[in-house]
Amino acid sequence: MKTPQATGNSAAAKKSSWQKLLEQWDLQALLLPGFLLTLLFTYVPMYGVIMGFQQYKLGDFPGFSEWVGFKHFIDMFSLPDFGLSIRNTLVIAVLRMLISFWIPIIFAVLMNELKSQGLKKTVQTVSYLPHFISWTVTAALLFDMLGTNGTVNELIVNLHIASEPIAFFQHGEYFWAIVILSDIWKELGWNAIIYISAITSVSQDMYEAADIDGATRLQKMWYITVQSIKPTIVLLFIFQVGGLLNSSFDQIMMLTNQMTNPLLREYADVIDTYIYRYGMSMGRFSFAAASGLFKSVINFALLLISNGIAGKLGETALF
Repeated sequence: MKTPQATGNSAAAKKSSWQKLLEQWDLQALLLPGFLLTLLFTYVPMYGVIMGFQQYKLGDFPGFSEWVGFKHFIDMFSLPDFGLSIRNTLVIAVLRMLISFWIPIIFAVLMNELKSQGLKKTVQTVSYLPHFISWTVTAALLFDMLGTNGTVNELIVNLHIASEPIAFFQHGEYFWAIVILSDIWKELGWNAIIYISAITSVSQDMYEAADIDGATRLQKMWYITVQSIKPTIVLLFIFQVGGLLNSSFDQIMMLTNQMTNPLLREYADVIDTYIYRYGMSMGRFSFAAASGLFKSVINFALLLISNGIAGKLGETALF
């Protein structure tokens, strides 16, 4: 025989989703502004994707221009710089995944080992302050530091590493290293914040139990700290793979003087600058839309693949 409490629980379980929403109308109302902003700035602009299949001209109402099909996609693949931009984009993206992605994790783990709370807060604050410096200012600092009369060249010459100053921004082979190192300096502390937050949720009982078992400090870092934040690492790595064809447009543009330095173009021309040069700067808005759509489709496919692989391996996945 069912008790009144059991009967009540069964009736509550049978409530439809709409009934639950109506009962929580005040809480759902709090979500409404965010929902509307997302709809307005994320989904409504997706209508503009149709421009990639049309010959849009200034003054045309979006969606009512001449239909040209895949013409702009064919033009994108046919231009001689397309292969070069793909190569540079992939190289920079892979270097970021191999280097820039892991250094904030190492930094966060080492930060957790600091015993002094004052020192920990100071280091963390100093490390993420560069994030708030624009790439325009950062590029100007790099031009001064890496110039022939800059600090770096003075050290190189005084330490007899080189007999004469190196013109870093006149040799394209140095550009990838400059991009990665400047990216690490600027975003290290900011990218580490989420890992530091994840580490704070790790139970101290695990560390105490490890101390009793005689675990070394390195073993606790690897088997407790790193393993505890592993789901966070996997999720962020999936996002990193999903943005493989995205490059820091403002960083590249500033470090190459807005692509006016032909000495760097062979190593600096990425998909974003390619779209800017052949699309936006020439007024070919349909070409730019087609190129952007191509990049987004590839990124979305990579996101699905990386998420699927993570799920198959038993790791935390997005969905």
